[in-house]
Amino acid sequence: MTIYNFAAGPATLPDQVLAQVQAELTNYQGTGLSILEISHRSVQFTTLLAQAKQLLLQLMNLTEREYEVLFLQGGATLQFTMVPLNLANKFHRVAFVNSGHWAERAMAEAKLIPDLAVEEIATSAPQFNHFPTVEFTGPAQYDYLHLTTNNTIFGTSLKQLPAANLPLVGDLSSNFLAQDYPFDHFDLIYAGAQKNLAPAGLTVVVVKKSLLSQMPTALPAMLSYRKLAAKDSTLNTPPVFQIYVAKLVLEWLVSQGGVSAMEAINRQKAQLIYEVIDQTNFYHNPVRPADRSLTNIPFTTGNSALDQTFITTAEQAGLKNLKGHRLTGGMRASLYNAMPLAGAVALRDFMLQFAKDHAEEK
Repeated sequence: MTIYNFAAGPATLPDQVLAQVQAELTNYQGTGLSILEISHRSVQFTTLLAQAKQLLLQLMNLTEREYEVLFLQGGATLQFTMVPLNLANKFHRVAFVNSGHWAERAMAEAKLIPDLAVEEIATSAPQFNHFPTVEFTGPAQYDYLHLTTNNTIFGTSLKQLPAANLPLVGDLSSNFLAQDYPFDHFDLIYAGAQKNLAPAGLTVVVVKKSLLSQMPTALPAMLSYRKLAAKDSTLNTPPVFQIYVAKLVLEWLVSQGGVSAMEAINRQKAQLIYEVIDQTNFYHNPVRPADRSLTNIPFTTGNSALDQTFITTAEQAGLKNLKGHRLTGGMRASLYNAMPLAGAVALRDFMLQFAKDHAEEK
């Protein structure tokens, strides 16, 4: 039986990447050492780090001259604090678009910083069944505008970046390199790696170099982008294994045709599932169609007992981790980059058969 992992994170990784990790695990590049053992000061790692940064910038159509790549720890959650500490230094006022749970968490953490004004300029609360309309006009009296581009829990995503005459910060954790944006419109991007890039334990930050020189120097070293950049993300021992896997995934993404090619495949996968939802009276997705996520699809039968039967039966069929988030219940299919088209086809076929078998239980 083929197993497909629809977990929201940690999520599935490409099969060929896992095979390469397995092959190299006990002897990395002929060193006789595992990748788990090599020093972060070694030539092998510094070369690996440089290659990973170069691949990432290539995939995002960004230049090394303009952007710095940092490989950090602490998850995207730590970035909720690091971003305002480093960027909110002129107006001490930041703007947020509240598109769901993680945007709310980011605002809550920012509000803990003394003397910082945190303002919600658009929201889709309380249902979060669409992406908020962002109309930003007037003078830029904010240090930055923060966007969470994909709502992992409720299944919405931002399709077009807003026009704004102030720095743009993006939490791209759940659609990182899975949905193509004009990445050069962002001044800072951060993303937890455990959905589309690597095992949990790595966070990617991509920041304009022109901003680094404007950042405060009095911050603790591990909270300072400026100091971390000066040490090439190695102020302490970095997550070597996670960066290694990320580099392999980045190579795989290049071989697949890059971010735009992956978005096209992701659209195809998502459409298979949305068609079942829309063309049957059995399943329901609460999101406005124009704002539906390509990577996270929540759905329900409207019957909690039947939802549980779906989850259990799917598990037995090799379709793993389809249980919805505790805030929404029901089911959720996460179709990240490494989920093959065959996995979406298998889920579609299962959904159709389940609806047929349980039609009278709705």
